[in-house]
Amino acid sequence: MTTRRPALGVAMVVGSGVLFAVNGTVSKLVLRAGIEAPQLTLLRAAGAFAGLLLLSVALRPGAPRLRVSRHELPLLVAYGLTGFFLVPMLYFVAISRMPVGIALLFEYTAPLLVALWARFGQRQRVRPRLWAGLTLSLAGLACVAEIWGDLKLDGLGVLAGLGAAVMLAFYYVLGAYGVTRRDTLSLTTWAFGASAVAGLLTRAVTAGSGGWEPLAARTDGGIPVIALCGYVIVLGSIAPYLLAAAALRHLPATSVGIVGMVEPVIAAAVAWLALGVGEALNAAQLAGGALVLAGVALAETARVAGAPPPVPPAPDVIAPTGQQTVSS
Repeated sequence: MTTRRPALGVAMVVGSGVLFAVNGTVSKLVLRAGIEAPQLTLLRAAGAFAGLLLLSVALRPGAPRLRVSRHELPLLVAYGLTGFFLVPMLYFVAISRMPVGIALLFEYTAPLLVALWARFGQRQRVRPRLWAGLTLSLAGLACVAEIWGDLKLDGLGVLAGLGAAVMLAFYYVLGAYGVTRRDTLSLTTWAFGASAVAGLLTRAVTAGSGGWEPLAARTDGGIPVIALCGYVIVLGSIAPYLLAAAALRHLPATSVGIVGMVEPVIAAAVAWLALGVGEALNAAQLAGGALVLAGVALAETARVAGAPPPVPPAPDVIAPTGQQTVSS
């Protein structure tokens, strides 16, 4: 049995959160260079699938880890489409139209939806603080959107952020079932594979809208776009998944989720430093972000002991409800 080392687990979660947070800014730079959201989703999915496939083979050559039975296909497809295709694509749309920190706050409401599903869909017992968490988060989002005046946020961006939250909630629920049937490395590998197929089909249906010429370009700062795409694949997807997975060997799932809430804070700071004043949040929005995170923290701890195991780290966020067996 692995010896638990909580300090190491916290370091891994923070490291994963930093990589995911930086990934938001890197992705926005790629989008600004001319790559469209569906294209970046396809690049990320195909690259991560190839990397995780090689990792799976290298770790256990000849093992049946990657075998897929016919009855598993619907789950793998649904899991890949929601969490690995629609979530990142909607997130990319959101960050292309809003500051990264705000987009991530909207997406980060997903755990509240999962908690509500647990209460009303699965009829699990929850503590009263769930409702306090929901109230705080909704109030926080109202501050972020500054609803008391002329709304300054892009409408499509807000819808994309909320859509990402809904898809992320579906991903959490499906993941809870998936991890009872497969190890997480193979589950994540095939989910990225399903996402890559969805990306290819989307590109075929849209007649290949958006060329790949921007990959050969450089950003205004002189960074090759292809290098930034490499970050999105390796350090923005594969590496943070592995860190989050390893952390769950040393920390309870709920602790991983709460510590992982450093991501929106770091993401907003990195975006402001790298992308300029257009990413800055005013005092009301900063206060709203704090309320959202406080509400999520309350919702995280609302389930009573004995509830079914929660779910895996999200594509761009460490899952607020965690997961018990992760090796991706």
